Amino acid sequence: MTIQEKYRLHLKSLSDELLILQKPIRILDAIKWPRHLQADFLARGGRTLPAVDKAFYDGLPLGFDPRNKYLELKELRDRIRRRLGPQDELGRILQETVDQYMVVIEMLRQRGQPDFLRYSQLLYGSAGDHLRGDRKTLKELGARLCDIFSLPGARHLVRPYPKEFEGEAAVAKLQGKLSSYFSDGTVQVKLSDGIVSDAAAGGDYIKLNSHARFSELDLQVLEVHEGWVHVGTTLNGRQQPYATWLSAGSPRITACQEGLAVLIETLTFSSFPDRAKRISDRVMAIDMAERGADFIEVFQHFVSQGTSEHDAYKITQRVFRGGMVEGGACFTKDLSYVKGYVETVNFIRSAVLEGVPEILPMLFVGKVTLDDIPVLYQHYLEGLISAPRYLPPMFRDLTGLYVWFGFASGMSLVDIGRVQQHFRQLFHRLPVADPIIAPVDIEID
Repeated sequence: MTIQEKYRLHLKSLSDELLILQKPIRILDAIKWPRHLQADFLARGGRTLPAVDKAFYDGLPLGFDPRNKYLELKELRDRIRRRLGPQDELGRILQETVDQYMVVIEMLRQRGQPDFLRYSQLLYGSAGDHLRGDRKTLKELGARLCDIFSLPGARHLVRPYPKEFEGEAAVAKLQGKLSSYFSDGTVQVKLSDGIVSDAAAGGDYIKLNSHARFSELDLQVLEVHEGWVHVGTTLNGRQQPYATWLSAGSPRITACQEGLAVLIETLTFSSFPDRAKRISDRVMAIDMAERGADFIEVFQHFVSQGTSEHDAYKITQRVFRGGMVEGGACFTKDLSYVKGYVETVNFIRSAVLEGVPEILPMLFVGKVTLDDIPVLYQHYLEGLISAPRYLPPMFRDLTGLYVWFGFASGMSLVDIGRVQQHFRQLFHRLPVADPIIAPVDIEID
């Protein structure tokens, strides 16, 4: 057996072991709130804190023994270093993934306590963090995006998308959409009573909440966000012959995953202003919670800005799950959408400007961070990493993507403030009128 063959066998063995060890660690299941809490909270006028505390979380079983799992991961991390070598780049990625799961265990041990925030920030960051390579903070960017998606123009463009799909009709509609992308029938859509959100993606399935109703646009977002990105990258990771850990979604890859999913929404024109505003609102909610606001204060903040009570609760609940509803600790994962979107766009623009757009399909090779991609691409050229099987069309043929981001990079030289001032003189004369929108033909199965 050659040294290279031995290395590959070690890599696969260690990767497979990580997959087994991390399997019972389910972050969202460990901090989820029952559906009735929303009805109880709103019935009390949004003036009483939800009945969620440390005792509540102690009653939610983790599904594994934290101490033993931590020690198993620590032992695996040490073996990775010994077998693959301290300087091995794939070994470094694998070790960092193990480290992330060890921090996850510490975070889950602190559910409902102040230190939950500290570990969450280690995993997902803080609203006060700076964007990679830029002076702006996530909070500043979130505030700017909230302003943009709250402008009268965003409301002016709103068109009715009736939520006419529910139950099996929604399943059939989404299954039909995904069947043209995953042509081998690998991905299944099914109903579930056990999820709090409207939808959730697994390794080869998407669950739809049996109590939820969906519009045509909602299902289009689920198709590309959950299907093309989250499920697609999981399946691509599962097809790796050696780097099998690429199918596992540790927190280190969350920003890239969510940012890529939001980007695909925009490239396919699937997103809409209200959805974009909800994503940026989450940044502002996290900033408030990090600074000590309690659940009621964050909820009332969004209600006062015109958000429906239902949506305000959803935003606030996402931020406080796992933390302390009285303030002092929150869950910062939802920073990943805005942070990941900006950093992924900048990564693509940089790849175009540096003349290496051929690495961009590696965004879909599995669950990766942006820093992983050059390393994985190099090993792809050497035959150790397999190319992604499931790729969105704009990443399968990069010519259009290259032009799109090439123009975007060139336009960054333009002073938009001066341009806006010029056109403002023309726009302010316009009368108030309904936008010109063609009727939508909705096909109903």
